[in-house]
Amino acid sequence: MILVTGGAGFIGSVLLAALEARGETETVACDRLGADGKWQNLARRELAAVVPPERLFDFLRGNEKTVDAVFHMGAISDTTEQDAGKLMENNYLFSIALWEWCAEHNIRFIYASSAATYGDGAAGFEDGASCEHLAKLAPLNAYGWSKHLFDRRVARMLAKGETTPRQWAGFKFFNVFGPNEYHKGSQRSVVHQAWGAATAGDPVRLFKSHRTGIADGAQARDFIYVDDVVDTMLWFLDHPAANGLFNLGTGQARTFKDLATAVFIALGKKPNIEYIDMPEVLRARYQYFTEAPMQKLRAAGYTRPFTPLEEGVRRYVQDFLQTERQYR
Repeated sequence: MILVTGGAGFIGSVLLAALEARGETETVACDRLGADGKWQNLARRELAAVVPPERLFDFLRGNEKTVDAVFHMGAISDTTEQDAGKLMENNYLFSIALWEWCAEHNIRFIYASSAATYGDGAAGFEDGASCEHLAKLAPLNAYGWSKHLFDRRVARMLAKGETTPRQWAGFKFFNVFGPNEYHKGSQRSVVHQAWGAATAGDPVRLFKSHRTGIADGAQARDFIYVDDVVDTMLWFLDHPAANGLFNLGTGQARTFKDLATAVFIALGKKPNIEYIDMPEVLRARYQYFTEAPMQKLRAAGYTRPFTPLEEGVRRYVQDFLQTERQYR
């Protein structure tokens, strides 16, 4: 049995689809389905169970010898969430409890960290996992802090020689886009938001730059297609000796203007981009550049090429957003 927390979410549901395509028939999704249509991410899946987080440990009791691996994708992922207590409970304490359960029962544990742990990038984007390296990072928001706190706790447990899961791997996801993100509201990728504007005949609106030397639309991110994220995690499932904390981007930053232009090209339209002022509340904690050094992941043995931005956008737009069956 393979457990995926956050299984009805964006990355978790695409992972479940990929596991099913591989012939995995005993998969369990842990999630709260809510009323935002997230259930549709699971509508085509054959699952052994769907378990709400508050009942997960009751479900796991008695399945200690059945579960082979846990993919812990579940979290409050809203970067604007202000309730630090809720983030602590969902993103940190729940993660600690699940790590400890996997360590106690010798079960593999693969989890989602975030590039938000790097803050404004002043300390770089190297995916070091030591206590000393992680202490240098300063996330810009409570979400990034909650993810960073768990990374640091893992580092401390490793430094103390505490028992770990049979395999453990954490991934600092950069800017992931692709199908099954439709329930995320304002947290949807810029690709999806740009597609909505472009198909409506409206301009795609990007933030102006408020930093000297960076042009409007030249703010850059490491955008990665969700299939590449899932493929990487499945490679780790197939290589149980691979352990560590890793960046997961493409290793190449691209501008928001590049991304918006790719959406218009995928639609066969002429680019129509406007620039608007960034809200004051965002300016002090806005990342102008992120790019994932990928040497550590490559050294671990993952060598497959990542999907170029334009091709990832084309697949997302033409194979999903422009079709009747938008879900993976």
